[in-house]
Parts: sequence; C-alpha cells; structure tokens
Amino acid sequence: MTFSHRSVLLDESIAGLQIKPEGIYMDGTLGGGGHALEVARRLKGKGRLYGIDRDEEALHAAKERLKEHEDRVTFIRDTFENGVLRLRETGVSGVDGILLDLGVSSYQLDNPERGFSYNQDTALDMRMDQRQSLTAKQIVNEYSREELARIISEYGEDKFARNIAKHIEEARKQAPIETTFQLNEIIKAAIPTKMRAEGGHPSKRTFQAIRIECNRELEGLRNALEEMIPFLNPGGRICIITFHSLEDRIVKSAFKMQENPCTCPPEFPVCVCGKKPLGKVITRKPILPSKEEMAKNSRAKSAKLRIFERG
Repeated sequence: MTFSHRSVLLDESIAGLQIKPEGIYMDGTLGGGGHALEVARRLKGKGRLYGIDRDEEALHAAKERLKEHEDRVTFIRDTFENGVLRLRETGVSGVDGILLDLGVSSYQLDNPERGFSYNQDTALDMRMDQRQSLTAKQIVNEYSREELARIISEYGEDKFARNIAKHIEEARKQAPIETTFQLNEIIKAAIPTKMRAEGGHPSKRTFQAIRIECNRELEGLRNALEEMIPFLNPGGRICIITFHSLEDRIVKSAFKMQENPCTCPPEFPVCVCGKKPLGKVITRKPILPSKEEMAKNSRAKSAKLRIFERG
C-alpha cells in the first residue's frame, strides 16, 4: 500500500507561512510531504526545511516525494513535541516558520495493519510510531473502567462514555478484545439504538479517544506549543491545522496566551507581572477549507487553520 495523504488547506497554510526563500522552516508533521514539497519549492540559497515525523513509512514516502529538493531538506524521525530539541541539537537557534498538520493521514486510516479504522476488521494497534510499546489493544484490555470512561469522555466527548467503558470491562472478562470489529460491536451495544443514527459511526468518538491516548496527542501538542512559539525568529509564523475541537481549543488558547500573557488583575492600572507578549494572532477566526476542497476531500470538513506571528 502506497503512502497517500491529500494535504488539507495547502494553499492557505503555505500563504500563511509567508515563506522567505533563504529562511529556515520546520514541518513537524511531515506525513507524505505534501505541505513540505510546497515549502521546499520556495527555498533557495541558504533556505532549509526540517521535516519531522515519527512514522517510518511517512518518512520514506516524504523522502521520495522531496527527492529533487533533498539538498535543502533534513529528515528527522521523532515527534513534533521533540522538534525544537532536535533542531537545537543540529545548531539551529530559531526558525522562520513552523507548520503542523494534526490530521491522521489517509494511509494510516486506510491501512488495515495500522488498526486505526473502525471500518476494517484488524488488530487493535493505533500507534503512529511502531517503536512505541503502548497499543490500543493494551488500553482497551488493561486500563481500568474509570480510566476508559475518562478518556472516552474527555478525548472522544462521548456522552455514553461510562456505559461504553462498562461494556468493555464486561466483554474483556470473557476474553481479551483483540480486533477493531470486536470493539465496534461492544460500543454499538453500549449506545441506545435510536442514538446510533446520530453523529456518524457509533465507534467514531471512542476510536478517536483511544488513538489520542495511545499517541499522547494532546499532551504532546501542549508541550510542543510551549517550545515552538518562543523558537520562532522575529516575524516568523506558526501555522497549525487541527481536525477536532480538543486540538483547536489548545491551539487557540496557546496563541491567545502568548499574545496577552499578562496575569495581573484587571483593576491594576499598569502591568506588574512583567510577562511580555511574544507576538500576535493573525487569525481571529480560523481559516476553513473552501466548499470545493470539502467536496473533493471529505476529511477536510472539520479542518481549521490558525496562525500566530512572532513579534
């Protein structure tokens, strides 16, 4: 199976970066290299792109796609959470732009071996990095009922979280839950019949929650933003594409806080906390895909792009 991923909000994010031909850029979610290719095409001279991904298959695909620009691209296998650390190790002290596309690639979703999709019967896995030990199967079979209820409620925003966790606990007492379709049936049984028709596939929210937990997605994003925004050079921009409300809230909050970090009470006549803004939010409202893009790519429908510029 070839690695394919249709880059969402491609033109909008490349425009948002305001690429300087001799600038230094980080693509923290390299994937198949769609966004990275457009960045690399605009670089010349000392311009450099650092492409980061934890998925080995994604890196192989991106290297192939970016072959004609390989002299100005450095590939790094790691999480974007460690991106700033890895660039500092190579002697980079700041970058002119950072791009994060937080969507799971079409390849990962559609490849049965990866165990991300509730539409294909396969072993529960969901690891974005195959070197990682924790899998979806372990989460489903080893987490306590309370822990499962919490992550399905918080990360899946599913109002039936407690009942789903209860059904998982009861099912695994009989035998380990091994596959995606086994989990589908358990989730289906936990949701009232009349509610199953609402909001798409009944497993959608639970699978999202397990995937987020398995890959530490939200924790990694929070940690990354703390490092990345200060790592931007003056005038540098960070463009982040999110695909669900949890990610979007984290990004929106981090940008807002870096624009107005003052913690002084409103009644104080002047700021005494000493916290200075790091820049400004460019997107007061997120940029959304066009109707044409959503018609061509159904996975673009929930995408939102937010941009922050370093002062």
